[in-house]
Amino acid sequence: MRVGMGYDVHRLAEDRKLILGGIEIPNPLGLLGHSDADVLVHAIMDSLLGAAALGDIGKHFPDTNAKYKGISSLKLLKEVKNLLYEEGYKIVNIDATIIAEKPKMAPHIPFMVKKICAALEIDENRLNVKATTEEGLGFTGSGEGIASQSICLITKK
Repeated sequence: MRVGMGYDVHRLAEDRKLILGGIEIPNPLGLLGHSDADVLVHAIMDSLLGAAALGDIGKHFPDTNAKYKGISSLKLLKEVKNLLYEEGYKIVNIDATIIAEKPKMAPHIPFMVKKICAALEIDENRLNVKATTEEGLGFTGSGEGIASQSICLITKK
């Protein structure tokens, strides 16, 4: 059994969609990044890659590659799942946290779980997604950005 941890953060910006957990959330600002900037999915990918000692998303999907410009992070997550399976791993569970002052995430989390689990081809009881604020502190608390953390457990098949 192996454990991995992931973290991602992106700045909020105008003229961008807010994509978290593979779904679009109505918000006047979206996350700025090379891909769709889905911090939740990015953190999950990094935790999975880390657990398998396969590097990180920057190694596999560099932001210098035009192929990944504007790409859905769910597509990249499927590629990470395939890498894990090729190495003989299966996902035991994932626990992830979105760190954002607004918008409120609770109404959207069940839809995020469905999208992520479908991409990973795992049962929904293997993924927990939750959200928290930082009570107005730091860059997430001031509304400058959104962050996410993830931890996972994988095992050999």
